[in-house]
Amino acid sequence: MLSAPHLSVADFLHACKAITGEQYVLSAAEDKQVFESEWRGRMRGNALAVVLPSDTAQVAAIVKLCRKANIAIVPQGGNTGLVLGSIPTAPQTAIILSTRRLNRIRAVDADSNTMIAEAGCTLAAVQQAATDAGRLFPLSLASEGSCTIGGNLSTNAGGTAVLRYGNTRDLCLGLEVVTADGEVISQLHGLRKDNTGYDLKQWFIGAEGTLGIITAAVLKLHPRPRTHCTALLAVGSPEDALQILRLAGTCFGPALTTFELISGVCTELVLQHIPGTRQVFPQQHPYQILLEVSDFHPASHTLALWENFQQELMQADLILDGALAGSVAQANDFWKLRESISEAQAKAGRNLKHDISVPVGRIPAFIAETGGLLAAACPGAQVVCFGHMGDGNLHYNVNTQPVNHQVNPEALSDTAVTRLIHDQVHRFGGSFSAEHGVGAMKRDDMLRYKSETELSMMRAVKQALDPAGIMNPGKIL
Repeated sequence: MLSAPHLSVADFLHACKAITGEQYVLSAAEDKQVFESEWRGRMRGNALAVVLPSDTAQVAAIVKLCRKANIAIVPQGGNTGLVLGSIPTAPQTAIILSTRRLNRIRAVDADSNTMIAEAGCTLAAVQQAATDAGRLFPLSLASEGSCTIGGNLSTNAGGTAVLRYGNTRDLCLGLEVVTADGEVISQLHGLRKDNTGYDLKQWFIGAEGTLGIITAAVLKLHPRPRTHCTALLAVGSPEDALQILRLAGTCFGPALTTFELISGVCTELVLQHIPGTRQVFPQQHPYQILLEVSDFHPASHTLALWENFQQELMQADLILDGALAGSVAQANDFWKLRESISEAQAKAGRNLKHDISVPVGRIPAFIAETGGLLAAACPGAQVVCFGHMGDGNLHYNVNTQPVNHQVNPEALSDTAVTRLIHDQVHRFGGSFSAEHGVGAMKRDDMLRYKSETELSMMRAVKQALDPAGIMNPGKIL
């Protein structure tokens, strides 16, 4: 029996089926498994059922039914998250509400540079719809073929173009949301100026489904750049990389789109474990930078900017080697080195992932100091450091057993390694979650690093918008 004694499990499931259609309520274990399982295999939750509504009205009806029956709801898009945010982890009886059938592009307005997309649209589908209209939706993630725009908004996803275009929050002009009461808020007008009180959409972006369910969004589109310039630069240190970032900002201005830092360890892992990748330079270097410029001017203008930048680099003696992509295929090869790091890590063995951000200017000091502390506390630990240096977001991952996967008796526990790194992040004025969210994995970090005033305000918002506590319980707070 559920906690609402007047409604049995059978009656609840029957009511769900009456809303969505019988085939869209999955209660058999074999049907639920793919939805209940974290995609990396780290955990499997337990849902009463998986419900797949087809539109906002059905989502609202399901939420009202769950509120009546006191059944929790775990919203789920593509289930590609990294912090256990989209599977049931709390002890409450819960359903998974999958948005994958809410997958329509409702409208594209090239004049206004806007698109209305439903929450279950994959990021790749949104990108393609923008391309078909001669526009650009610049959010780019490795999981774009399967992650959904609702999940991107719920986690305020970042990606490789944040330096120029911002996080998902910056690409959203309005939302349609089903509240925890089953009411619908629709703000899909797409206005860039609407100064009429609280900006309600910001309450739900980055909330990881704990305050309501995003069902559609007005997305901000951009003109498509006419030219791209992609380069790989070899450098000796993060300090040199920081100087190059400053120089690139001066030379390219807003055309600077991507500035990724890749350690030599990352490159070695990719070359060792990913078929079809190749070394760009004759020898290995301590760090590489993947730099991309996108411009609305003719190619000749972009190349002139690059030549000026190259001269500045040479005069400053900041690079050890460099390669400018001469074709789309070569640019794709450069990107494959960057985008294959996570896969290579997985093939190399288990590792601890840390999605962190620190002020850009403090990145070199953070890398040096934290690496020294880890070397002293956990001899032999392998640091795999890479990420979006241009916006301060690093993926600072650690393998404590890197040598033939043999047990290192001096290795710290996983908890101790993560505590060391996150304490360092906090000391440097950073964040323990830059773009992956909090989910269920980082709740203890919230308690350790957020002030009590911040936590109290967050709890007050949660209580006001979801007093029954049915929206994605056990996540964030």
